[in-house]
Amino acid sequence: MPKSKLKTPDWILKGKEKPAKEKAEKVFKIRKCPECGSNKVNVVLTDEEGKGKGEWECRKCKWVGRNINNQEVSEDEFMKYLNERSEEEK
Repeated sequence: MPKSKLKTPDWILKGKEKPAKEKAEKVFKIRKCPECGSNKVNVVLTDEEGKGKGEWECRKCKWVGRNINNQEVSEDEFMKYLNERSEEEK
């Protein structure tokens, strides 16, 4: 069976410029405690590895539960958040 030939794209045949691909913007998640709004939350680990309960714990107010607040932000907002967080820890 003969191989098929590649087809020239329409934008080349029409003499137009190559269409720009739209870059999908990355989305970052910031997890916050539903009680106090702190971002100092960790997942609760159990005895067996890989057998987590799916619970979260706040290191600030000691809240434990499953319904954590997820805030989706852009890359610029996330970088600003990281800079603010590093200044708070100093």
